[in-house]
Amino acid sequence: MVNVMIVEDQKMIRSILERYINDEEGYETVASIAGARRAVELCDTAAVNLVLMDVQTELRENGLIAAKKIKAAHPEIKIMIVTSLADREVLEQAKAAGVDSLWYKDSDDVVFMDAVRRTVGGEHVFPDSPPPVEIGTAKSTDFTNAEMRVLRCLVKGMSYGAIAGALGIEVTTVKYHVANMLQKTNFENKLQLAIAASESKLVAELSGGD
Repeated sequence: MVNVMIVEDQKMIRSILERYINDEEGYETVASIAGARRAVELCDTAAVNLVLMDVQTELRENGLIAAKKIKAAHPEIKIMIVTSLADREVLEQAKAAGVDSLWYKDSDDVVFMDAVRRTVGGEHVFPDSPPPVEIGTAKSTDFTNAEMRVLRCLVKGMSYGAIAGALGIEVTTVKYHVANMLQKTNFENKLQLAIAASESKLVAELSGGD
């Protein structure tokens, strides 16, 4: 029997994942919780073979940080990140955290469970890139890497000067990237751009702590 822990703060999605797992022969949901911090604790006491981990969990607890801690203490536990965040940085951070696989929530149950079985079998299942999302009149794939770095800072509410300092570029360069993104999306200002990026889940707002 494959014992599965589900870590997801949205009740509807959590119940869907539970159904997928419990309908699969040889799989059982042994814990279904909303917070990443609790997941770390349970892996020390419960018999868990696979963790399905959201990235942004209850109380802003970071699933990627929790996954890294679980892997450090229990390398035998398989971890699949299950997220709707289309930010490429999430994909890169998941790999850096040592998780086994990553899957996006918009997949159907047949494809999803195939990825689960492959992960349990020792494979690493990662998409080549995040799914494209629409933001204004643009798609996420229309943005350059440099523009995405600036956009992540905008979503955090940083000023042009703070962004320049954080990224090691000139303020004029920051303004250039913002102007390009506004032109692509047809938004009127950087606030509209930042709000849309957050609401579309193009940019992840990840906490630094657990």
